[in-house]
Order: sequence, then C-alpha cells, then structure tokens
Amino acid sequence: MFYLFYFAIIILIPLWAQMKVKSTFARYSRVPSSTYRRGAEVAREILNANGLYQVGIEEQQGQLSDHYDPKTKMVRLSSEIYHGHSLAAAAVAAHECGHAIQDSDGYAFLRIRHALVPVANLGSNISWVLIMIGILVHLSGMLLLGIIFMAAAVLFQLITLPVELNASNRAMNQVVSLGLIRNVEERETRKVLNAAALTYVAAAAVAVLELLRLVLIYTGMNRNNNN
Repeated sequence: MFYLFYFAIIILIPLWAQMKVKSTFARYSRVPSSTYRRGAEVAREILNANGLYQVGIEEQQGQLSDHYDPKTKMVRLSSEIYHGHSLAAAAVAAHECGHAIQDSDGYAFLRIRHALVPVANLGSNISWVLIMIGILVHLSGMLLLGIIFMAAAVLFQLITLPVELNASNRAMNQVVSLGLIRNVEERETRKVLNAAALTYVAAAAVAVLELLRLVLIYTGMNRNNNN
C-alpha cells in the first residue's frame, strides 16, 4: 500500500506541474502585452540593455522549447514565443535572456551546473542499470554505486533550481525597468514565470524522493547481508 501511494505521488507531482505550466501559458498567451512587442523584440531589447550585443536570437520549432545556449551564445525561442505579442511570450523571452545575463555575469550556480552536465548525463545513463542489477542479484555494493551515480544527477537538478529562479527574478527586473510591461501586468507576468519554475521544483522533489527510497533499500539490503 505504501509503494502504491509513493508511486502515485512521484507520478502525480510532475503531471500537476506540467498541467499548471500549460494552463498558465495557454491563458496568458491570449493576453497581449500593453507594449505589444514580440518575444524576439523583448529579448533583443533586454540583451542590448545589458551590453550583450553578441548574443543572438533564433527561432526554433517546438512548443516551450525555449532555452539559452551558452556555447553558441544564442537565445533560442519557439515560434509562438518568437512571434508572440503576449505576456507569456514576453515572460519566457525575458527568462531566457536572464540566463544570458547570468552567463555574462559569471553567475556561480550556472557555472556549477555547466560543470556538472557530463557527470549528470553519465549518472542518468548508467545509474539505473547498476541499481537494477544490484537489486535483482542482491549486490549491495552494485546498488550503492548506482546510488552514487544517481546522486550526481540529483545534485544537477538541485543546482538547477537556483539557476532557474534567479533567471526569473532577473527577467522580472528587466521587463519592469525597461518598460517592456506595465506595472499592472507584473502580477500576470510573474504567474507565468512561477508556473515554469514549478516544473523544476517538481522534478527535483521527485528525484530526491526516489534517491531516498533507494538509500532505504540499500540500508535494508546491507542489514540483511550482515545478519
């Protein structure tokens, strides 16, 4: 019964976060900003205001596929955001510019996250193989190794939280100080940014819960092997 409840939680939390993001984005993508600037124009104005003339802006396919690429110094916006005149478009474009500003400022958590990418990718790819082998053949050492690899991936997700929250705070400061939204639109814009942050919070919470569950399995297996 406990495991049914547990798995229901780790499935429902991400689903709820995704539904919240999609519903909030859908709602405010229908609300035009008072300045009626396209997402690409919002991004360009923020980047220029911070002296980031070298950072480019590209349109790309996919919904909510927006991101900043630190290697190519490129803000990539989905078509809906790139061409959109809505509060949602302004919020998302500003958020990605927040990452570009972090990169320019040498924001510590962003640097740590970049450094952890290869370790996190390795941990994500190999951890469950080691964990399943360890559980199936009752090798606590193999399970522990899998947990260590998984912990690296979890650490990456935890480091992502301050990076994303800080980018949203920077985004709000930029759109307000540059007059890209009006004061009466701040609440709605923040709702879009907060909803997006929920996905990262949910992912981190689920990852930590799963890591703790595996640690309990390991301690139980280790105890049984010593008896």
